[in-house]
Amino acid sequence: MSHDSTAAPETTARKLSGRRRREIVAVLLFSGGPIFESSIPLSVFGIDRQDAGVPRYRLLVCAGEEGPLRTTGGLELTAPHGLEAIGRAGTVVVPAWRSITSPPPPEALDALRRAHEEGARIVGLCTGAFVLAAAGLLDGRPATTHWMYAPTLAKRYPSVHVDPRELFVDDGDVLTSAGTAAGIDLCLHIVRTDHGNEAAGALARRLVVPPRRAGGQERYLDRSLPEEIGADPLAEVVAWALEHLHEQFDVETLAARAYMSRRTFDRRFRSLTGSAPLQWLITQRVLQAQRLLETSDYSVDEVAGRCGFRSPVALRGHFRRQLGSSPAAYRAAYRARRPQGERALDPVPVTPQAVPVLEAGPVPTQTRRTAAASAIGPSSASVPASDPGKPHSDVYAPGRPPLPGQRSAP
Repeated sequence: MSHDSTAAPETTARKLSGRRRREIVAVLLFSGGPIFESSIPLSVFGIDRQDAGVPRYRLLVCAGEEGPLRTTGGLELTAPHGLEAIGRAGTVVVPAWRSITSPPPPEALDALRRAHEEGARIVGLCTGAFVLAAAGLLDGRPATTHWMYAPTLAKRYPSVHVDPRELFVDDGDVLTSAGTAAGIDLCLHIVRTDHGNEAAGALARRLVVPPRRAGGQERYLDRSLPEEIGADPLAEVVAWALEHLHEQFDVETLAARAYMSRRTFDRRFRSLTGSAPLQWLITQRVLQAQRLLETSDYSVDEVAGRCGFRSPVALRGHFRRQLGSSPAAYRAAYRARRPQGERALDPVPVTPQAVPVLEAGPVPTQTRRTAAASAIGPSSASVPASDPGKPHSDVYAPGRPPLPGQRSAP
């Protein structure tokens, strides 16, 4: 889950240059940026909500290039400030970038580097992480972005520690968020860091969103291959793994199919997908279990076998760590949310094959400071063999069944 402690973290603020003010937030807009992501920091930091107990920020909307700036639906925006206004901000937010294949304007990158050197906090929402990476501000740091673009970010900027599981990553003076709505989570986190839980809670109520969303991007991950690895030799191995999730095999099996040593395979796999192969494999097995729980009447034991888990205990452990719910509770909540007639049962069976290999172990603890604990967690052997099937409370309406995969609050 994303880093978001119950109280504002005790961090030592970087010293700002004399002309910068902590209460000033500059939002850097570009032509072609999506309007939803662009509007998030404008709404959070640009509207006076002091009547609701939310401290006021001073907002500067800055054009990152010559205007007019075109956005979703052909709308044209005119920013009241240019890049020079960034020099007054204590926080600079890049809400999105128009294309992950296009380089950002050099002048904007220079302005971001200068702001960071002068002590400003730099924030990238969704694909805004690509702008921060292009400026060199994510080198050697943990970061996230929309799960769909995480492999591209990891491949293009190998010095960035991309974690596609997180909703946001707070690395002190540089912060990044996952896609679209995760930008709201990060902006609320910034308010919480600056002014505490009460202010963030008041803002969340005004925005009609939960003050703290549990979980990460795991539940939204797609099993399809990233576009950029389609022509890579490893694509065949990844495709084979996806077609044989019902079998028990480990990363050594995949490395052997790629005719690589385990170390070389791990390095190549991470550079292409943004994930360690063990983490990716466990996530894919959990996703497969998720689908079977949604679309079949197989027992949890049968689901475990059809997803390549060595035992139901292993499935329960990994499922709870990634989705915050037991398999039984997930199925119950999913069905409670869907009308009876919409449930598609009994998919074409997949015959599990017992292959005598070791169950995948835990991912080594990350040494870098990330925004959250690993979603893989400790060995599944430490997880109890059964979990209560009672769903957790819904963050929006206490007492109702939660959305499928919703985690309980920390």
